[in-house]
Amino acid sequence: MSTITTTNPATGETIKTYPMMTRDEAETKLKAAHEAFLDWRSLSHAQRAPYLTKIAKTLRDHTDELAELMTRETGKLLKDGKTEVELCAAIFEYSAEHGPDVLADEERTHGQKGSRGVVSHQPIGVIYSIQPWNFPLYQPVRVLAANLMAGNACVLKHASICTGSGLRLRELCIEAGLPEDLFQVILIDHDTSDALIEHPLVRGVTMTGSDGAGRHIGSVAAKALKKTVLELGSNDAYLVLEDADIETAVKFSVMGRIYNNGETCVSAKRFVVADKVYDAFVSAFTDQMKAIEMGDPMDKATKLGPLSSNDQFETVRDQVKDSVAKGAKALCGGTVPDRTGAYYPATVLVDVTPGMPAYDDEIFGPVAAVIRAKDDEDAMRIANDSRYGLGGGIFCKDEERALKLARDHFDTGMVRINSFGAADPNMPFGGVKDSGYGREHGGFGMKEFTNAKAIFLP
Repeated sequence: MSTITTTNPATGETIKTYPMMTRDEAETKLKAAHEAFLDWRSLSHAQRAPYLTKIAKTLRDHTDELAELMTRETGKLLKDGKTEVELCAAIFEYSAEHGPDVLADEERTHGQKGSRGVVSHQPIGVIYSIQPWNFPLYQPVRVLAANLMAGNACVLKHASICTGSGLRLRELCIEAGLPEDLFQVILIDHDTSDALIEHPLVRGVTMTGSDGAGRHIGSVAAKALKKTVLELGSNDAYLVLEDADIETAVKFSVMGRIYNNGETCVSAKRFVVADKVYDAFVSAFTDQMKAIEMGDPMDKATKLGPLSSNDQFETVRDQVKDSVAKGAKALCGGTVPDRTGAYYPATVLVDVTPGMPAYDDEIFGPVAAVIRAKDDEDAMRIANDSRYGLGGGIFCKDEERALKLARDHFDTGMVRINSFGAADPNMPFGGVKDSGYGREHGGFGMKEFTNAKAIFLP
């Protein structure tokens, strides 16, 4: 029998081994979710809301336990895990509070006489959710909360390295009163996953991960005529313009690069700096990155924990090596520490040019790529010179100018001005280009997998 074994990336110690499910076992879970959906869809939005509110409370009641589990499975800082639990609770509460209005029937008119029309946002069935490891609770929750409110069921295939977190989330949802079969967690391989996408009871597929994985899953779903929402990777650019406040830029650039050990799709990854302020920014930024010490992610004082696995460590290590071999220079970090665990130091690379992984690809770790721009216009050009388009940032004292650049010129789904952050329940989350399509949060995610049914009255 095939198994999944989870490992603590800070120590290399085995946490737990789980048996993989067969295709028949996975389909049994899917069928159970569909049966639960048939009852769940009959509830009104207002009747579903209290279930979500209770889940939020239950998650908060288990904050310490959940944060510790996520830290042991993925190496994320314990304090970041606690913040993640709170974000998940807030997402459930947002969905419960705003869902009934967002999903309410819309009154319209049709025809020359202005006859009555109704647009009703109806649930469609079981949504298959394929999620990564970097936010073991948040990634599945942002799909689950929206779709429960919409009236759908959810089947989760979580990343294998955080299997325990996915299973515990389901247990707590059931403890909070959610019908037992409405949310399923399945432990399967990729071939079984592809077969599940094609199963007639799966009505939609959502996935967060790399653009390569997104292409595969999107193509399998498209052949089966299943709608998808794909939130894929990125190499988000943060612009430091000529009038930027350097202290602010450095503060949020450091935060944006090492947050969640650098393993965040909307991390600040490329720092595109106007020539006029390049030296000042690079000097201060490198000093602060150099001062970041790696440590035990369970320790409150630690600012940088290990990467999520040895495989992830090797990927980041090789991307830096390749970039340096092609001409990049490491001002700090860039060398493998002599210690147990999947630790990689905070690293600043300069002289980064096209053709290097640090310029072209996503480095999912605490590695900053600094790129010199001739001026502000050139900085905007470089920022958009990417196959990705998830997020980005602008440091600029003139906020109205920054707003115009963000709105009219930045080719991404999200832009931060003079700040850094990951997600907010009230703002849409998603990207363009190779960063995928579709939106979550802000009410948008609740409608992604609904049937906007047009009803014409005479």
